Amino acid sequence: MASKVMIKKLNGQLNKEFYSSNLYLQMSAWCENKGLEGSAAFLKTHAAEEMTHMEKFFTYILELGDLATIGQLEAPPTEYKSLKDMMDKILKHEKYITKSIHDLTDAAWEEKDHATYNFLQWFVSEQHEEEALFNSILDKLELVGSDNKQGLFFIDRELGQMATAETPE
Repeated sequence: MASKVMIKKLNGQLNKEFYSSNLYLQMSAWCENKGLEGSAAFLKTHAAEEMTHMEKFFTYILELGDLATIGQLEAPPTEYKSLKDMMDKILKHEKYITKSIHDLTDAAWEEKDHATYNFLQWFVSEQHEEEALFNSILDKLELVGSDNKQGLFFIDRELGQMATAETPE
C-alpha cells in the first residue's frame, strides 16, 4: 500500500504525462500547418504514447485502491520558430519528465515502497529512450542546418516513417 504522499506524487506524474500528450498533439498541429506532415504524424504517435503512459499511472493508482485524479492542465504553446526550435523544446521537456520520474523513484525507494519502485523502473528505461531519440533527431537537424529545405524535407519524411513504425507503449 502506497502512502498518501506517494499517491499525491503519482497523481502529479499522471498529470505531467497527460500534459505531455497534449503538448505533442498541439505540436503536431503546428507541423501539419507548416506542411511537415511526417513530423505531424510522428508527434501524433508520440502524443498517443504519452497518453498510454498517463493511463499506466491512472491504472496503477486505482490498483493501489486509491483515487486517480486528473487536475487542470495548462494549455501548451502553439508557436515555434522552426522544427529545430520545437525539437529543442521537446528535449528540454523530456529532461524535465526524466527528472520527475527519477525524483518519484527516489521517493519510492526512501519510503521502501517496493511495488511502486518496481512499477517506475519501466518509466526510467522509457525516459532514457526518449532522450536518446530526441537527441538523435536534433543531431540530424544540426547536420542539415537551419536553412537547408531539402535536408528538412528528408528529415520530415524520416520522422513520418518512424511514425508508421512506432506503436504506443
